[in-house]
Amino acid sequence: MPNRREAILAGTSLALTAATGMFSAPAVRASDKSGSKMVIGPDGYEFEIQHNWPQLPDKYHWQTTHNVAVDSQQNLYVIHEGRENLKDHPSIFVFDNQGKFIRAFGEQFQGGGHGIEVRKEGNEEFLYVCAYQQVKSFAKLSLTGETVWQKYAPMESGIYAEGEAKDPKKVWGRDRFMPTNFAFLDNGDFYLADGYGSFFVHHYDKDGNWKSKFGGPGDGEGTFATPHGIWIDKRDAQNPKTVVCDRAHHTLQVFAADGTYEKTVSGFGLPANLDTWNDWMIVPELHARLSIIDKDYNVLAQLGADVDRIKADGKIRNQPDNWLEGKFVHPHDACFGPEGDIFVAEWVATGRVSKLKRLT
Repeated sequence: MPNRREAILAGTSLALTAATGMFSAPAVRASDKSGSKMVIGPDGYEFEIQHNWPQLPDKYHWQTTHNVAVDSQQNLYVIHEGRENLKDHPSIFVFDNQGKFIRAFGEQFQGGGHGIEVRKEGNEEFLYVCAYQQVKSFAKLSLTGETVWQKYAPMESGIYAEGEAKDPKKVWGRDRFMPTNFAFLDNGDFYLADGYGSFFVHHYDKDGNWKSKFGGPGDGEGTFATPHGIWIDKRDAQNPKTVVCDRAHHTLQVFAADGTYEKTVSGFGLPANLDTWNDWMIVPELHARLSIIDKDYNVLAQLGADVDRIKADGKIRNQPDNWLEGKFVHPHDACFGPEGDIFVAEWVATGRVSKLKRLT
């Protein structure tokens, strides 16, 4: 029986469109004679793409990759969902800037690994991790995996089923806690999106103590259907925004710094999460592409698009032989490196992490 995400991918009929003339047709071409490297993207947004960039040691294996993050040393952190019955297998893998394996940890998130972000606090960096399915938890870790704190459903919010924090089970519903991604505020607080559970976004202080919530299930304009990703957009430093990926509505919702709903931006295909670099925002879309958007949330470029083919055959995520070089299947998360390179984790059965080296 398909799970909720597979049903969403198979059942949606929303057309994915972009305004004519907003960006030029993307290029896909071999960058050397062997054809082992590909360049994708229109002029001004060209990237050399390498699929399966980091390699795991033989003793480990991918179990559906979910999210990625980069620290100040340009190390890449990859979290995968993992299998509930493999509790001795780590869910988080770390690679250096050449894709060489460094370390692994995070066994406690096996069976639910989902969101991961690196945050600098003073002179130290930390990982923030959230997990759904039967794990139903979020945590702050050191970069080497030591737990600073770990929390469960915020029962003080008044929206969760009795016992949800004390005895998490693999139960879905609006009264259940299924956290997906983080966004960080300048005062040390953070937001946590309950993207698969209540559809609320929770506000916590720096120590992970619950403060408030916003959103909840609804038809948009401040309410959500799968608020899967969230980001504090500081590209306009004088007017920061909170942007939420309202995934099942195929939109981004934009909020002012005080939490006031401002607008909805449409034209995406199951947008999953966000990141920014300089004036760019990246939007990984489960419908087989990445979009780069400007400060006004207009599309500048789209990368690796294979939308029609992937939407027509939901089984391709389980068929690596049918994946095309230079094309995406289901981008679930993407983050920028310090030079504008992009790292992409895809929601595919065998896992896949690609590196897009910025050329222009």
